[in-house]
Amino acid sequence: MQIMTSARNLREMSAEQLQFQLDEAQKALFDLRCKAASEKLETPSLVRRARREIARIKTVLRLQELAKV
Repeated sequence: MQIMTSARNLREMSAEQLQFQLDEAQKALFDLRCKAASEKLETPSLVRRARREIARIKTVLRLQELAKV
Protein backbone atom coordinates (compact mmCIF):
# COMPACT_ATOMS: atom_id res chain seq x y z
CA MET A 1 0.00 0.00 0.00
CA GLN A 2 1.17 3.46 -0.82
CA ILE A 3 0.82 5.57 2.27
CA MET A 4 -0.07 9.25 2.02
CA THR A 5 -2.22 9.52 -1.06
CA SER A 6 -3.12 13.16 -1.47
CA ALA A 7 -6.70 14.24 -0.83
CA ARG A 8 -6.85 15.68 -4.35
CA ASN A 9 -6.08 12.27 -5.85
CA LEU A 10 -8.62 10.59 -3.58
CA ARG A 11 -11.38 12.99 -4.62
CA GLU A 12 -10.83 12.01 -8.25
CA MET A 13 -11.36 8.30 -7.53
CA SER A 14 -14.66 6.45 -7.77
CA ALA A 15 -16.35 4.97 -4.71
CA GLU A 16 -15.22 1.47 -5.72
CA GLN A 17 -11.61 2.59 -6.03
CA LEU A 18 -11.81 4.34 -2.67
CA GLN A 19 -13.28 1.24 -1.04
CA PHE A 20 -10.41 -0.82 -2.45
CA GLN A 21 -7.89 1.74 -1.16
CA LEU A 22 -9.60 1.66 2.25
CA ASP A 23 -9.40 -2.14 2.42
CA GLU A 24 -5.71 -2.05 1.49
CA ALA A 25 -4.99 0.67 4.06
CA GLN A 26 -6.76 -1.28 6.80
CA LYS A 27 -4.79 -4.43 5.94
CA ALA A 28 -1.56 -2.43 6.03
CA LEU A 29 -2.48 -0.95 9.42
CA PHE A 30 -3.23 -4.42 10.77
CA ASP A 31 0.16 -5.67 9.55
CA LEU A 32 1.91 -2.68 11.11
CA ARG A 33 0.17 -3.24 14.43
CA CYS A 34 1.15 -6.92 14.41
CA LYS A 35 4.76 -6.04 13.67
CA ALA A 36 4.74 -3.38 16.39
CA ALA A 37 3.48 -5.90 18.92
CA SER A 38 6.00 -8.59 18.01
CA GLU A 39 9.05 -6.48 17.25
CA LYS A 40 10.20 -2.92 17.20
CA LEU A 41 9.27 -1.01 14.06
CA GLU A 42 12.00 0.89 12.25
CA THR A 43 9.62 3.80 11.73
CA PRO A 44 6.83 3.87 14.31
CA SER A 45 5.30 6.88 12.58
CA LEU A 46 4.01 4.57 9.84
CA VAL A 47 1.18 3.51 12.16
CA ARG A 48 0.06 7.12 12.53
CA ARG A 49 0.37 7.71 8.79
CA ALA A 50 -1.74 4.64 8.04
CA ARG A 51 -4.45 5.75 10.49
CA ARG A 52 -4.55 9.19 8.92
CA GLU A 53 -4.72 7.71 5.44
CA ILE A 54 -7.73 5.62 6.50
CA ALA A 55 -9.40 8.72 7.95
CA ARG A 56 -8.69 10.66 4.76
CA ILE A 57 -10.25 7.94 2.60
CA LYS A 58 -13.31 7.66 4.85
CA THR A 59 -13.75 11.43 4.74
CA VAL A 60 -13.71 11.50 0.94
CA LEU A 61 -16.14 8.56 0.80
CA ARG A 62 -18.51 10.40 3.14
CA LEU A 63 -18.25 13.61 1.11
CA GLN A 64 -19.17 11.66 -2.01
CA GLU A 65 -22.16 10.12 -0.21
CA LEU A 66 -23.40 13.53 0.88
CA ALA A 67 -22.93 14.95 -2.61
CA LYS A 68 -25.34 12.33 -4.00
CA VAL A 69 -28.12 13.40 -1.63
